Amino acid sequence: MSQKTPEYAWQPVDPLGEALHSLRMSGTFYCRSELTAPWGIDLPPMPECLMFHVVTSGSCWVEFEGREKNYLGRGDFALIPHGRGHMLKNEPEAESINIFDLPRELISPRYELLNYGGGGTETHVICGAVRVEDPAAQRIINMLPEIIVTQANTPDNEWFLSTIRLMMIEAQTMRPGGDTVITRISDILVVQAIRSWLENDPLAKTGWLGALQDSQIGQAIALIHRYPTHPWSVETLAERIGMSRSAFAARFMTLVGEPPMHYVRQWRFNVAIGWLQESDLPIAEIADQLGYQSEAAFSRAFKKFVGQTPGSLRRSVSGSSAA
Repeated sequence: MSQKTPEYAWQPVDPLGEALHSLRMSGTFYCRSELTAPWGIDLPPMPECLMFHVVTSGSCWVEFEGREKNYLGRGDFALIPHGRGHMLKNEPEAESINIFDLPRELISPRYELLNYGGGGTETHVICGAVRVEDPAAQRIINMLPEIIVTQANTPDNEWFLSTIRLMMIEAQTMRPGGDTVITRISDILVVQAIRSWLENDPLAKTGWLGALQDSQIGQAIALIHRYPTHPWSVETLAERIGMSRSAFAARFMTLVGEPPMHYVRQWRFNVAIGWLQESDLPIAEIADQLGYQSEAAFSRAFKKFVGQTPGSLRRSVSGSSAA
């Protein structure tokens, strides 16, 4: 848990780096697909998941219903940040079959093998699905496009291809600890794909993402994230980043789209959700840490923001975990 921070502990931070650091994956599930032309796979939506595909040999097409098709060659990586349904095909004209209608071999609780196709040219793909629950990470993910494609055969990207080779070897041999290695590699590939988009897409320079990259407002956002229990005010935030109160409030509103203290309250509720889901801290202690005078006042504000009481949220999490 974050604690109220003594004056001497303040340090400059990298706001965008902090946000990327929050992209910690959980619940990774992956499938190694050995496919022969002609073939087509229909992957249903997986809400609240990031889906990805790595082509380890051959090539394929990623297609969203009625939308633009994306070609993937050997070593290319496609990230579908919002878990939307899509198709993988050896050719755009190929028919596709729902993946759940195809026989798959379960190798481990998080890994399965699919062999499918008409016996022609081979394509091997590693497909995965991961969850990211950190509030800062979710805010980034919500702003990402429908698909991000990272091509391996581009200048200065040899390390990316080497990382994919390591994933391919681990998926094929499944030595002890292979699940863990592939999970960690998935983390790296997902973060790198998002980082590449942040560096190259003009849309990443606008809104909240643009605010993170602002030399002063980005620092304010990072301080709010890193020290959610600190008794922030517009004045103290402005002082920390070397701006006047009025200039800071105006610039924050322009870049982020909401007043600073509204953002602070919203972030604290996100932190509270994480504490309720991941810890056994009493609700009264959470309320106190986040600056509320009583548990009742915190519960009323929490319900207004989240739509349910803290106790109700904690019970629902406990129930789903048991299931």
